[in-house]
Amino acid sequence: MTNGFDIASVQYDTAFTFSKIGKAQRQRVFKYLRTIINTTEKLSILELNCGTGEDAIQFARLGHKVLATDVSTGMIKVAKAKSHSKNIEFRIQDINTLNETNFETKFDMVFSNFGGFNCLSKQQLEAFFNNISQLLNEKGKVILVIMPKHCIWEQIYFTLKGRLKKAKRRHTEQSVPANVDGLTVDTWYYNPEDIVSLAEKDFFINQIRPIGLTIPPSYLESSFLANKLFVSIYKGIDSILTNSFWSKYADHFLIELTKKS
Repeated sequence: MTNGFDIASVQYDTAFTFSKIGKAQRQRVFKYLRTIINTTEKLSILELNCGTGEDAIQFARLGHKVLATDVSTGMIKVAKAKSHSKNIEFRIQDINTLNETNFETKFDMVFSNFGGFNCLSKQQLEAFFNNISQLLNEKGKVILVIMPKHCIWEQIYFTLKGRLKKAKRRHTEQSVPANVDGLTVDTWYYNPEDIVSLAEKDFFINQIRPIGLTIPPSYLESSFLANKLFVSIYKGIDSILTNSFWSKYADHFLIELTKKS
């Protein structure tokens, strides 16, 4: 997987980060984060699956201290090459080896965006939630953006193309081979209640929100559906349909958790 993501890192920003769809979905994420990160209090943030570092750089620009990690050497190399402030560090780190000995300090927030956690099996997710509270300060937060099982866009798009099997590919407990910029990645899909059941022992659930309910998945960037005017309309509708009910029908959902005392 590491070598594959190293290859994908070369085109990742062009294919997603700076695409119309990618920017629209990231704007939705940061809208939900604004009450947490747009404050005078400067946070210590651990980002997991940071990719090419776009979110970490935004956090650092707001004055927060950021440790941004990814399992891919290629992703970290691209991230380090970007202009960024001194309050950010990029490091190669495998989520599945997280523990207190990896870090010299604890964090106020652990963050992962756009489906990085869909690369983890249920057993790996269980291990993550069993360990992550040890890395958090009192009332520390975990904020994850995950792909659910019932993306409306995906079901309609592939059904209309007559690809019924692909339209329902997320509807399984097993891993599914998913294409990420030409790379095939074993992917597990989780609805919000799946994450809640794994996290509720150690965390309070603060909010669950849809990301990309009407903004389409990134693989539609080259189609007429990603026309600039259409994307503007999608963004407007997404800003209205924010109830947690819609989360399992979007391309992604955001879940915010707070560590229990």
